[in-house]
Amino acid sequence: MNPVFHALFQKSRYLTNCLNEVLKQHQLYSSQWTILYCLHTHGSMTLTQIWKYLNVEAPSVTRAISRLETLGWVERIDGEDKREKIVTLSAMAKERLPIITETILAFEEEMVGSLTVEEQSQFINLLQKMKG
Repeated sequence: MNPVFHALFQKSRYLTNCLNEVLKQHQLYSSQWTILYCLHTHGSMTLTQIWKYLNVEAPSVTRAISRLETLGWVERIDGEDKREKIVTLSAMAKERLPIITETILAFEEEMVGSLTVEEQSQFINLLQKMKG
């Protein structure tokens, strides 16, 4: 295994676990947060748009959306095509997102705080050079 991939996979798992710990106070998991953030950033989306954007399998997104709907974070509304539901943030989600975002920003700063702005930029550039 290429050591670059091993390091990326290890760090990715570590960051996901840490983020899950941080999000516990909001009763969320990182996978749920990515969907909420996606909807917050891009507005209402269909399930297909969400799983394609997040590059996650459709059944995983459907399960996560169902759970978020049960918890009151999102709502599904009929699209123009009645077979396709549009997912939108609930009023509760819109109210609570600024607080969660503060938590996430503090977490991110803690994780990359040891990197200079230049190093962060170099890291992004290196990731973008990878295929995919």
